[in-house]
Amino acid sequence: MKSEHLLLLNSVSAPAVHPDGSRAVVSVIRPDFDADTYVGQLWTVPLGSDLPGEDPLDPDRRPRRLTRGFRDTAPDFSPDGLALAFLRAAAGGKPQLHVVEAAGGEPLQLTAAPLGVSSFVWSPDSGSIVFSARTPEEGRYGSVDGVGAGSEDARLITDFKYRMNGLGYTADKPLQLFLVDVPPLDAEPKVAPAGRALKALGAAAGPHEPAASLLPAARQLTSGAADHDGATFSADGGTIFFTAALHEGRDTDLVSGIYSIPAAGGEPEAIRPAGAGRQSVSAVRQSADGQWLFFLAQDLGRSGHDFVARNTALFAMPATGGHATALSDVETLDLSGGSRIELRGAAGALVLNNARGTVELHEFLATGGHTVRLDGNRVVTGAVDGGGSLVVSFSDSTTAGDVAVLDGGQLRRLTDFSAPLRSVADISEPQELTMPSADGYPVHGWLVKPAGRGPHPVLLNIHGGPFAQFSVALFDEAQVYAGAGYAVLMCNPRGSAGYGQAHGRSIKERMGTEDMQDVLAFLDGAVEKFDELDAANVGIMGGSYGGYLTAWTISHDHRFRAAIVERGFLDPVSFTGSSDIGWFFGGEYAGRTAEQMAAQSPMARVDNVRTPTLVIHSEDDLRCPVEQGQRYFTALKQQGVETGFLVFPGENHELSRSGTPHHRKQRFDEILKWWARYLPSGKNPAPQP
Repeated sequence: MKSEHLLLLNSVSAPAVHPDGSRAVVSVIRPDFDADTYVGQLWTVPLGSDLPGEDPLDPDRRPRRLTRGFRDTAPDFSPDGLALAFLRAAAGGKPQLHVVEAAGGEPLQLTAAPLGVSSFVWSPDSGSIVFSARTPEEGRYGSVDGVGAGSEDARLITDFKYRMNGLGYTADKPLQLFLVDVPPLDAEPKVAPAGRALKALGAAAGPHEPAASLLPAARQLTSGAADHDGATFSADGGTIFFTAALHEGRDTDLVSGIYSIPAAGGEPEAIRPAGAGRQSVSAVRQSADGQWLFFLAQDLGRSGHDFVARNTALFAMPATGGHATALSDVETLDLSGGSRIELRGAAGALVLNNARGTVELHEFLATGGHTVRLDGNRVVTGAVDGGGSLVVSFSDSTTAGDVAVLDGGQLRRLTDFSAPLRSVADISEPQELTMPSADGYPVHGWLVKPAGRGPHPVLLNIHGGPFAQFSVALFDEAQVYAGAGYAVLMCNPRGSAGYGQAHGRSIKERMGTEDMQDVLAFLDGAVEKFDELDAANVGIMGGSYGGYLTAWTISHDHRFRAAIVERGFLDPVSFTGSSDIGWFFGGEYAGRTAEQMAAQSPMARVDNVRTPTLVIHSEDDLRCPVEQGQRYFTALKQQGVETGFLVFPGENHELSRSGTPHHRKQRFDEILKWWARYLPSGKNPAPQP
């Protein structure tokens, strides 16, 4: 794979399945170099079909493009099956809620939220939709003509939680819930007023938005100074559940809880499960029979911010209130693989579990009972029960995203959206490995080898998090480097997710100990096992926590020809005041005393670095602020280490995953230039003098 193949990486949303079980709809989104953004539409997938090619002339048996918007996402059928709702963003615009007749037709826009719509959910009677949207404070974010960002009033900050990576300031635009009635889709369309009629209304809407009078009126349901997220309806449609942090003291902990509000309007009411402790609740859903309330939550300890490597568990409590029962084993299962709880049957819930570099589909019953519905070498990204069948979206080593149906325990694949990529790029199959660490602990990971006999230069790649995991899914990073002639090693050392809570929590206040030991042991074991790996020509790289562990490792081990430290957590001391999560993250992971922080700080050991190091950062990164990279680069340069500082304007912490297509391609190209200089390969030769 090459950097120019990024435009062929089609990502696929969680499926929406028509109530009659006949078809699914997904959004298929890809990077576009011409527009320098992400484009895509909705596709309909007949559930009775097989892979494309069985009968290409039969339109009823093959996936087809359903919409033709610039970027259409998040499809969801109404419960009665008559309408399909989705989010549509015009070029340069914000996503707005649209609905279209399920049988086809012209989509009808329902919202013109100034900052766009984040998510939505249908009412059980299909008559209304609750949506979430950030509501800007008056005078900010273009709400007053002629007042741009640089001319807004000053902000007085009094809370820890005032900004977030990718969003900027959040205290002046909290996520609120709104309810909108869905108008008849077969009604005569309204006509935009003009002339005298327009003058009577006062003022016209913006040039790219419909006049306000053409949109159905949306009623704001919440107004608290916090994000109101994950809205779902009760089974009878009379209540809306959501998650939020509305409790006293919410600025000094990470606790969030379940709240309810009448669909007709009213004040939010906290739902406090008995015996649940201090938790961060990420999703809530009432069972189909209305008897139970499912929720996903992470325990936060007595302090309310001990979040380090805490597995997410599924709980159930009676809908009338009472004691919450944990349905999953919090020590071994991490049900944070998805952000939703899908229902199945009268009292069942479908959730996604992180497991040893895969994401599995699990089903739980509120009354007890647990079944693994789908596991194996894939990453399940969404699942829904439709017409008695389980329909899933997934990725694996050969696809960035596809749709399949689970019939009789067997997965029947319905799409092949990555076929264009495989037709022009060699995709290297990851080889699963387990290597013993220095203390005998098993370290699990993968080797992605390039074509040819070798010897191949080796790149040791370290993931972020640290409570995250490399997976078996098609990974553009590994494929681009393998395509350039490098053998890529990726493992999930202690501190990672997917291997139990003890595995993840083992580096709490001990960063750079067993985790460094594990990645180096994985490297040593692999180069010893495979003759085609060139042990004398090894590079090391990583982003975020991976940037931390890369910088930490090269201050201890000087075997590497070169290194790349990207968007790194490099100094716990300055991180505390500069990062959006700095007020709690460093203290929980590295400890709160100056001595603890210094003992685990790459900046405190930068004098020991001898390895040529490229530092990569984004100017708008609020998670690991750019000052982390600036100071690290400057320190390297002051002591004569060969270094460079690659800075991307307008990008944040997610550059490598969702940055603009041009910058993502440029990042790959610059990374390969660095490796060509210090660690050339047959396909990525050293530059000529």
